[in-house]
Amino acid sequence: MKFSVVTIFPEIITTYLGTSILKRAISRDLINVDVYNLRDYASDKHNTVDDYPYGGGAGMVLKPEPFFALVDRIWPDATKRRIVLLSPQGRVFNQETALELAKEQRETVLFCGRYEAIDERVKEYLADDEFSVGNYVLTGGELPALVIIDAVARLVPGVLGDSRSPEADSFSCGLLDYPHYTRPENFRGMSVPPVLLCGNHSKILRWRKMESLRRTLEKRPELLENYSLSSEEKKLLDEIKEELP
Repeated sequence: MKFSVVTIFPEIITTYLGTSILKRAISRDLINVDVYNLRDYASDKHNTVDDYPYGGGAGMVLKPEPFFALVDRIWPDATKRRIVLLSPQGRVFNQETALELAKEQRETVLFCGRYEAIDERVKEYLADDEFSVGNYVLTGGELPALVIIDAVARLVPGVLGDSRSPEADSFSCGLLDYPHYTRPENFRGMSVPPVLLCGNHSKILRWRKMESLRRTLEKRPELLENYSLSSEEKKLLDEIKEELP
């Protein structure tokens, strides 16, 4: 799995990549992330990457020249890379999109915007896709880039200690995750559900499935609209609904 990040603040990316799970994944060559400073591809001696917008208006706009110069030098073959522009206007990144990128055979290149916008010609002539991490505006694309790398890396075999972990994550199966508990069994009067201590794996699996359905119904009911319920899950969901006031 190969990522490249294009940014004017590379230290934001490298700092995060130098910690925890992603650091280990990179050191083991399970994922590869290159970080490019857009300023290194500016055409003037001051490494200028932004300018005032035509037509007036607030803020500055990232210039097209550094992006095109970088792509010409590093990724001249369009068939070997997938350029993703990070923008509030893009399609919303979710677990399904993470799975899509995890299967990508090409190098995924993430363009991080800053200031008011990126020159529209970058989107029209370089970008293959446009992603947003939510319906809000951030000061730059670095955090969305890290969100995408983190979410996709978890799906790469060997990155997580337990290969079953990604399968149990919220959204991976279409539902929210069930509650998790660890020691101590009783903490300040709050106890672990007895079913988790019974040693009966079929009962535990049933409880986890029911709690997953319960959480989804209570917190994200719209997810159930596109989820194909099994006969067992339908019965469990009916039980949950009967408990409702």
